[in-house]
Amino acid sequence: MDGAGKDEGADTGAKAPPDRLIDWLADDLAAVNRLIRERMASEHAPRIPEVTAHLVEAGGKRLRPMLTLAAARMLGYQGEDHVKLAATVEFIHTATLLHDDVVDESKLRRGRKTANLLWDNKSSILVGDYLFSRSFQLMVETGSLRVLDILANASATIAEGEVLQLTAAQDLRTDESIYLKVVRGKTAALFSAATEVGGVIADAPENQIKALRDYGDALGIAFQIVDDVLDYGGSSAVIGKNTGDDFRERKLTLPVIHAVARASGEERAFWVRVIEKGDQRDGDLAQAMSLLTTRGSIAYARESALDWAKRAKQALYILPASELRETLLQLADFVVERVL
Repeated sequence: MDGAGKDEGADTGAKAPPDRLIDWLADDLAAVNRLIRERMASEHAPRIPEVTAHLVEAGGKRLRPMLTLAAARMLGYQGEDHVKLAATVEFIHTATLLHDDVVDESKLRRGRKTANLLWDNKSSILVGDYLFSRSFQLMVETGSLRVLDILANASATIAEGEVLQLTAAQDLRTDESIYLKVVRGKTAALFSAATEVGGVIADAPENQIKALRDYGDALGIAFQIVDDVLDYGGSSAVIGKNTGDDFRERKLTLPVIHAVARASGEERAFWVRVIEKGDQRDGDLAQAMSLLTTRGSIAYARESALDWAKRAKQALYILPASELRETLLQLADFVVERVL
């Protein structure tokens, strides 16, 4: 059933790939949203749905669960377990966001005040834990040990990536290989698990499951690099957080790593002061952005994102041609268009 919920008379040609996926998967997404609302309820702790709804219903595209739905439908899946897996992916993602905002002391998420700011850190952490528990209940209901293994490993990898980022932060010795490990953990792991379980639940051939996993991995890496680039010049409306948050939080993202590796003595002293020592002053963000431009670091990161998007597309070409496959191919381009 390639295209569940698609309006055959709709003109979707001019729409962005995420919006076209929404059209194709409308019925499935409606089922996912119903299941999310049902499972985020709590009879004894009303704060759980309050905090969860603030983030889950904040207007996100549901990109990760859409990847699960699209992968399953693209390969002919006719059952209902893909809905449970898509909801699982969204719960894992939401739980990590709640935890991340506490760790990063963030104040803005998807253009809205963060849950930890509106409630408190304790609520964000505990509700995140609740959503992780709910996600495991959902994935167990599919009865697939392989699915459980993939998503459980992804959850562990995400946590590992966050801890690695914590230990690598503010250390100018952090290089691109460590950065890639962080990105694969904190972002790409859930993208690749989301697409892989769609193939597994559809009982697809192993080479197709691997293709979906590789697509999600490369797409997730491209997605994160783009976010890192936009932090040094994107609008808050586009990135859903304040421009310069990564700089203020002293995160060593790809543009900064590239600039530090090519810095003069004076430039390195600047990076040591603002990143390692955390001595940030008025005008430092503007200077950092100037150095990233001078050293070609923004352009370098942009090209890296484009390369990963290309890898994502190459992974999909072994899958049967369909409109859903074409939309996923175009999604890879769409992810990086924000920095072109």
